[in-house]
Amino acid sequence: MKALKIVPLTFILIAVSVRLLPHPANFAPITALALFGGVYLSKKYAFILPLLALFLSDLALGFYGREMFYVYGSFVLSGIIGLWIRDRKKLATIAIGSLLASILFFLITNFGVWANPNSWYSRDFQGLIQSYIAGLPFFRNTLLGDLFFTGAFFGGYEVAHLYAKKYLPKRIYNSAF
Repeated sequence: MKALKIVPLTFILIAVSVRLLPHPANFAPITALALFGGVYLSKKYAFILPLLALFLSDLALGFYGREMFYVYGSFVLSGIIGLWIRDRKKLATIAIGSLLASILFFLITNFGVWANPNSWYSRDFQGLIQSYIAGLPFFRNTLLGDLFFTGAFFGGYEVAHLYAKKYLPKRIYNSAF
């Protein structure tokens, strides 16, 4: 199997494992996986990669309601941000993309909680604001997790890429990267 195929599969395994093992709430690698897929993979696989990892882990964790559409949709948007980063791949752009994806996840998923017909929040602007306020404690871990895993995935891939370029025969390197 080509290294290029091993990397996404490895990242899916990492993402599923991290979600299934005990971890701080919202400290998860799915956003980073979506950004990575958008930057390094074809458009088709850019979106499949994070959604597959999320779906596989949700099979074990459970699907908890209509809010899941907002969760999955936010990761599609993270993949779109990754596609935007693709031609602008610099450390600052990747960090900004990660922050933007975190903010969008927070806004979209808390809106989804509020918009659910069974929501605890009143169906007005005040209820929406209450939903966002209730989500703030989780937002910190979302930011930290997204920045950590984005750094790990992008940094790990670039280090492996440089190492492979230096030490692998050109024929193997060209087929893998």
